[in-house]
Order: sequence, then structure tokens, then C-alpha cells
Amino acid sequence: MLSMLRRMLPDTQLVSKTERLRASSGALLGILITGLVAGLAVGLDPALPALIAPMGASAVLLFAVPASPLAQPWSILGGNTVAAITGVSVSLLVPDPFFAAALAIGIAIGLMMTLRCLHPPSGAIALTAVLGGPAIHDLGYAFVIWPVLGNSLALLALALLYNNVTGRRYPHRANLAPVDHRTRDPAPIQRIGFSSDDLDEVLKDYDAFLDIDRDDLESILRRTELRSYRRRAGDLTCKEIMSRDVVAVSPDESLRNAHVIMRSRHLKALPVTNDAAEVVGIVTQTDFLDKPNWIKGEPTIGFRHRLRLIAQGASAANGTVKDIMTSPVKTIRPDASLSDAIIMFAEQGLHYLPVVGENRKMVGILSQSDVLIATLEAATKGDGRL
Repeated sequence: MLSMLRRMLPDTQLVSKTERLRASSGALLGILITGLVAGLAVGLDPALPALIAPMGASAVLLFAVPASPLAQPWSILGGNTVAAITGVSVSLLVPDPFFAAALAIGIAIGLMMTLRCLHPPSGAIALTAVLGGPAIHDLGYAFVIWPVLGNSLALLALALLYNNVTGRRYPHRANLAPVDHRTRDPAPIQRIGFSSDDLDEVLKDYDAFLDIDRDDLESILRRTELRSYRRRAGDLTCKEIMSRDVVAVSPDESLRNAHVIMRSRHLKALPVTNDAAEVVGIVTQTDFLDKPNWIKGEPTIGFRHRLRLIAQGASAANGTVKDIMTSPVKTIRPDASLSDAIIMFAEQGLHYLPVVGENRKMVGILSQSDVLIATLEAATKGDGRL
């Protein structure tokens, strides 16, 4: 009996307590505020329903699984609207309520899949339009505007605010790809294992709706590949191959001096550290090329970049390193395996990784060249280490 019950449990990953609290609190606030706003909106017309039950199901998607394709803005707005129109139309044309209900939900699903706005709670919207009783039937197509579209817009606005404030990107976007160098070569992470075309062909053959973004699926599979390489790799760590005699600059170093240091020492990147030797950023050749204006061979901060700094809430530009440095900067620990560094280089399109110890104090820097040399040396020795 227990084994049968276990087989009925879905094979899903249990999320952290923090994530469960975040999702449930979001749904609580979303439905509460939507209900309060809806109550105020229909206060003058008690015949109008303020809040309809399918919004509870929408809240589950918008706050608990905001990365799902079923939870995106077009899914809730398009799906609910299409289902409401379908339900009202069928209820007017088909007198038998049970046949009308079946027909409404069948047509609604077909339309939502065609219009790419599949949203499971919309099925309940279609049934509500048919089986909601005289109060709903009396509204006719006004049911589409209120309560369906009104409730949907309010709940969506709250989901947009809450998810982004609590650290969940919404509308969902796949993780940022490595820097695009505008060449025909694929990104480094895409040059190993399967190709994007392979995945597209498999999904075409699978021919079923998956409740996961296609780019998220590819990212998960590629990360799984990289971590399998790490599992099979040896124990070489970053501190064994990193550069220790690191040239760094302060955030208040002038752009001119920083550029002179890079040119005279033939460096392509300079870590930026504060008075406590804590890494606060990094400045690269690309930063010097893209961000300042060059006048008579001297880097200066132009008007457009000043506006960007102001929009970001930064202090007034004064021609120093902090005006163009990348901050916060990705770092790695000295005891991290070299495989971890390779994954960061591959996934995020990085060329340099400052190595930090306690309290983010600089202890070294790791470059792609360091990793390449170590990898070649390990291959030459035949010791199987990375």
C-alpha cells in the first residue's frame, strides 16, 4: 500500500523553505489586494462579481512557478480572455449546459494552444461562463471585461511587482547567454555535447507541450553536461595555477593612469580593489573601448555614459576607474576546483576571474590562458586531471 502511494507522488524537486514562503506570501498578497481592488471597483454595482475562483489557480502559477510558460503575461491575459469569449459564445448558442461546458473548454484549449497563450486556469474561466448561473449569464460579453480581464490585469500587475522585488525575473527570461561576438562561431558552452539543433529536433519528435521554457531546458541540459565533466575531473584547484602577483587599481584611479598601467604591462584586465584589498570590480580592455570617449588619445566620460551612470544611481562621473568598471564582479575562491572555473568561463563568457579569500580580499587572478595551459599540461602528463 505504501509503495502504491509513493508512486502517486509527483517526481518533483522540493524547493527551499524560503522559496515556499516567497510563493505562498505572494499568492496571499496577490489575491488579497486583487480582491480589495475589485471590491472597490464594483462597489457601486453589487450585481457584478468582484473576484472569481479561477484567479486562485492563476495565483498558483504566477507566484509559485513564475518561470513556467503557462504563467507568462500573454498566457494569463490571452488565455483568460480567449476562454471567456469562448465560454460566453457557446453558452449563448448551446442550450444544454453540460454539452456547452464540454464544447467551451474543448474549443478554448484549441484556441489557446494555437495562439500560444495556454493557461490552465482559463479552462475554469470557460466553465464559469457556461455554468456560472444567472448572475454571470446576465453579464453576457461584459463578463469578458469584468470580472475576467479586470481580475487578470490586477493579479498580473501584482505578480510583476512582487516577483521582481523578491528576486524572480518576471516576465521570465532565460539566463543571459555569453557575450555575442557577432561571429558565426557558437558560444564556448555550445561547442561541446549536443547542439541547439539537436534539441529542437528531439522536441519536434517529442510533439508534446512541456511546462518549461525551451531555453531553460537547454540551459539545464548544458549545465548538467558541464557538471558531469567536473565530477569526472581531478582535484586541481584555482590556487595552484592562479597568478598571485596581481596588479590592481583603486576605484579612484584616473582613467588615464589605469590605461597607462594596462598598456605598459601588457595587461587586458585590472582588478579594482578598495583600501582593505577587497575586490569591488574589474576594468578590462573592452570597458575602455566601449564606455569612455577618446579625445586626443585620452579617455574621458561622455555625455551618454554620464546619463547611464545617473540612471543607475552612481555618483557623479569624475574620470576615474569606478566610472567604467564592471561591478559587481564574478569571483572565485582559491580552493575551488579548476573545473568550477571552467564552468564559469564557459557559461558566462568571462575571460578573467579574480580569486578572493576571506572577506573578498584579493589573493590572485585566473585567466582563460591559465586554464588552457594547466589543461594541456595535465593532458601531456596523462594524469587525468583538469
